[in-house]
Amino acid sequence: MVRRFDPSRPVAAGLVDSLLALAVRAPSAGFSQGWDFVVLETPADRAVFWDAATETGRRDAWLQGVSAAPVLVVCLSDPEAYLERYALPDKGWTDRSLDRWPIPYWDTDVAMAAMILLLGAEDAGIGGLFFGVPAGRHDAVREALGVPDGRRVVGVVALGHEARRTSGSARTRRRRPLAEVVHHGRFGVSSWSRSGRL
Repeated sequence: MVRRFDPSRPVAAGLVDSLLALAVRAPSAGFSQGWDFVVLETPADRAVFWDAATETGRRDAWLQGVSAAPVLVVCLSDPEAYLERYALPDKGWTDRSLDRWPIPYWDTDVAMAAMILLLGAEDAGIGGLFFGVPAGRHDAVREALGVPDGRRVVGVVALGHEARRTSGSARTRRRRPLAEVVHHGRFGVSSWSRSGRL
C-alpha cells in the first residue's frame, strides 16, 4: 500500500480502464455484478471528492500524501442488484429478505474487485492504496459525485507513482505466521505446528 504519491507523475493514459477491465472479472455472487466505479482523474474531480470526504480541519501527513494521487477510483456496491438477482426463478428467494445475507456479498464482491485493481496496479508498476471514507462523510461523497440512492461506498482506490516509502503498519507489526492463521479440520489445528514448519 502506497501512502505518499508523486503528483508530478501521471498514470499512463488507458491504464485505469485496463485495470478496471481486470477488476470486473472478480467473483460475483449469482453473477449479480452489483458494482460501479467512479473514476476521478482531473484535479477538479479529485478536489470535489476530497472536500466531501475530508473531515473539517483535517490536514495531516496521511491526507497530504494520499490526496496527491493522480487517480481515485470510488468503489460502490449495489445491494438491490443482488436482491433482484436472487429473486429470479433460478435462485428463488422471492421474499428479497436481507436476513438471507448474513454477509453482505454486494460489499464483498466489490472488495474483491478492488483487490484485483490493486494487484493489477502493482503488476503495471504503479502504486495503489485502498482506503475507507469516514462514516460521517458517506452521504456527502455520494451527493458530491451524483451517486444514486441505494449505492454504498465500499472504499476508494488511490493510484499513482510512489513518492517515497513511509513507515506504515506493515513495517511496525509482524505478519502472522501460517501456523497461527491456517486451521485444518477444525479451528486450532495447524499442520504447520504439527510438522514443525513455520
